[in-house]
Amino acid sequence: MFLPGFWSEFGMCTEPSAFGARCNFPENDFPHAHRVIRSADDIDELELPNPETDGLLPFVLNRLKRAQPAIEKAGHSIRFAVARGPLNIASFLMGSTEFITMMMMTPDKAHELMRKVTGFLKSWLDLQRKTFPTIDGIFLLDDIIGFMGEPEFREFGLPYFQELYSAPVSVKFLHNDAPCRVCAPILPEMGVNLFNMGFEVSLPELQELTQHKVTLMGNLPPRDVLAAASPEEVADQTRAILDSLPDTRRILMSCGGGVPPGVSSGNLRSFIQTVRTYKR
Repeated sequence: MFLPGFWSEFGMCTEPSAFGARCNFPENDFPHAHRVIRSADDIDELELPNPETDGLLPFVLNRLKRAQPAIEKAGHSIRFAVARGPLNIASFLMGSTEFITMMMMTPDKAHELMRKVTGFLKSWLDLQRKTFPTIDGIFLLDDIIGFMGEPEFREFGLPYFQELYSAPVSVKFLHNDAPCRVCAPILPEMGVNLFNMGFEVSLPELQELTQHKVTLMGNLPPRDVLAAASPEEVADQTRAILDSLPDTRRILMSCGGGVPPGVSSGNLRSFIQTVRTYKR
């Protein structure tokens, strides 16, 4: 329903924890990482983490190592190196408003932070690939892309994503379920060949925006349909999406973003069965 395969994380705390971020794990809420950068001057002193030893990263790898025998016994493999994207991590380290403001006010400092985060991410993704040789894909999650205009993204995002996606893997997967009309035409230039988006933009529109060069993974509304609707309504909405597509090539039916809490097995079965049996 979401990422094809198996992955391990501690939510948005995963990578910021390696930079020393204090992390909260509320009982009934998502994990949260606190800021470590209070001003642009702090960036000079920000040390690059060692992904083998720092923060929660060793625990992420060990969870996968412990699960690996059962995964492979079931006939599957670990296929993706997974991380939050560089803009996302930078925004957690500094605060979203402060980071975006810094892009406008002191762009050199913004690039310095992006350079450090990207260098760290390269080593983190490389470590995952070395640990699990079956990996043949990179998966980055970065919603901050959706809050940037095209000129800003081309300056502060594109070069760093291109560097990360230049790794020698077959699948280069991006998740951004914030607004994506600005970034969609740039996805091929980024190196992305698989994209999971939010449900506000239709798959036919995204096919046009990406010039049919990127496989699209979506686009059922996760909360209001997959979680809250009946199995019959899930089937109807799924058929409506499939009917809307002039071309079903380069489409992986899923939900438009992550699977939310509270999704019933009946709704998942309804979705899967509808896709499997769909005929025009």
